[in-house]
Amino acid sequence: MTSGNTIYLPQIGRSIMAAQGETVLQAALAAGITYPHGCRMGRCGACKSHLVSGEIDLLKHTPFSLTEEEKAEGLTLACRAVPLSDVTISWLDGADEIADIPTGRFEGAVAEAVDVTHDIRLIRIRLDDRASFSFKPGQYVRLLYPDCSPRDYSIASRVDEELIEFHIRHVPGGLTSSHIVTRARAGDPVTLVGPFGSSFLREKHCGPILGIAGGSGLAPVKAVVEAALTTGQAAGRERPIHVYFGARALRDLYMVDHFEALIARHGNLSFVPVLSNEPHAQMRCGYVGNAVADDFDDLDGWKAYLAGPPAMIEATVPQLVARGMRIADIHADVFFTPDR
Repeated sequence: MTSGNTIYLPQIGRSIMAAQGETVLQAALAAGITYPHGCRMGRCGACKSHLVSGEIDLLKHTPFSLTEEEKAEGLTLACRAVPLSDVTISWLDGADEIADIPTGRFEGAVAEAVDVTHDIRLIRIRLDDRASFSFKPGQYVRLLYPDCSPRDYSIASRVDEELIEFHIRHVPGGLTSSHIVTRARAGDPVTLVGPFGSSFLREKHCGPILGIAGGSGLAPVKAVVEAALTTGQAAGRERPIHVYFGARALRDLYMVDHFEALIARHGNLSFVPVLSNEPHAQMRCGYVGNAVADDFDDLDGWKAYLAGPPAMIEATVPQLVARGMRIADIHADVFFTPDR
């Protein structure tokens, strides 16, 4: 009796093993393969793939992410597909860019730890060998902190910055986030493993950009937007870039001054905070996805980079598609509540 099944990925000519109960996406990421994906929980459709051969158990997903018609055509979701036999599966050729940066293990130490809200701490890490660590804006790493379980956090810094920046939100019951937010100090040793993720800036895309963040999801959106501003300015193409930042209340907003300073230097950038649980005379109120839907009628040719809680992603993606945005142009990074 075997302990798993073989997954053959024809686009890279490689076979990997899936442990019993493991999804195709989990197996691919564990093998260091940058498989196109977004939410990792069957809600966005970014990992839509063609099942060439073999049998799978398709776990629960939204009808929006994979329709019955698409299932009949042999399509599946890599994040929901658990192999029941050896399988051959290929991601859709519409995947526009693939990160080709090798993952690795990088040692370093906390250089700075600053509270930016009542429950979010900004930490910057100095790596022992910064020159060897590469990533694409919008990717994440696995952070290993002493005496804590490993957790994934998105990188907020630019690729050319010396220090690697993270925004860590204290999650009630989350031992790792609690430790970092309440106890992290300069000099603490830390290890980064990665980078991972396919919700990175598509540099070949020259059209307008939407950045939609919820809570500490501002971290990867910040990285994507700053890179897009830099590359656009260097190429002489300052396309519209609109950032929508959803927060529960005024005390949950942060980095507003940072984005206002960027706006002062880049006329093509806008930044719209949206409060969901607190009325405010000078700010937009309601859900961040609704604010975007109210402001745009036609999003054909745009790309969107989303990061935040699963409910925000699930509510926002259909609204973008309803306004003409292709699912392939939506890149989502879901922020999960960690286990204890």
